[in-house]
Amino acid sequence: MRAILLGLLASFFFAFTFVLNRAMDLGGGSWVWSASLRYLFMAPMMIALVAVRSELKPVWRALRAQPGVWLGWSFVGFVLFYAPITFASAFGPGWLVASTWQITIVCGSLLAPLFRQRIPLAGLLMSCIILIGVGLIQAEHAGSITASDAWQGIVPVVVAAFAYPLGNRKMMGVVAGRLDAYQRVLGMTLASLPFWILLAVYGLWADGLPSLAQTGQSALVAFTSGVLATVIFFGATDLVRRDPAKLAAVEATQAGEVVFTVLGEMVLLSSASPSLLSWIGMAVVMIGMVLHSYVSQPKTPKQTEKASAA
Repeated sequence: MRAILLGLLASFFFAFTFVLNRAMDLGGGSWVWSASLRYLFMAPMMIALVAVRSELKPVWRALRAQPGVWLGWSFVGFVLFYAPITFASAFGPGWLVASTWQITIVCGSLLAPLFRQRIPLAGLLMSCIILIGVGLIQAEHAGSITASDAWQGIVPVVVAAFAYPLGNRKMMGVVAGRLDAYQRVLGMTLASLPFWILLAVYGLWADGLPSLAQTGQSALVAFTSGVLATVIFFGATDLVRRDPAKLAAVEATQAGEVVFTVLGEMVLLSSASPSLLSWIGMAVVMIGMVLHSYVSQPKTPKQTEKASAA
């Protein structure tokens, strides 16, 4: 249950990504700067955090020992995750990006065979319930966006939905418990920096310097979503990394981002209040997360005997 609660808390801080990225786009900011600035700000924050904990040396040793592995899986887990997310924010509202992102719940379960684990079928069914709720939320707004915007706002998010759990799980296997969540986030952030620097150089050439407002909002995203949410979420997945059902349940808590994003856009961007259908969708999402948590719990001996008898 602790891992589930941590995952839900992480989803609250992750929601800042969708709301603030949309705010930056509406303010005329380039998605290139929104993506690169987050990690450029996040790097010194994570270095300071890990340094305070006196845990920097193991990170340097791990990076030097396997630089190619860190570069490759950090590119998958961070670059192929966040660059498409920010790109999609330029073509659709935060609710659309956040709800489409929930495909990652199913993606995480489907990746289990790559790690020599069985697909948690019960958890996969609960994930589908969550996606039904997400569909209800999207149904209200489906007619308000063009087909082109929907295509450009959805396809990149699908790529990100596979990349994020894949990169996270692969790096968990690489460090194999030798680094904690703080150290792993720092290592992946540093390993991904060459790609973000290149993207920033492109942004400078294509769009010029970012505005002061976009710079400040990017710093806020770096702290809330980059540091707080990522560390909390990675810590939650670390707690259950050997149990595919529980790992899928923790990844399913990201569905909370949809609810938090809708509410955040209402408060910060003065978006219209969701319809009754959207509220029903949010309720289905929450019910799905509760059921996901329930089916991921280990069975007691009596439950196992009943299941065998049946």
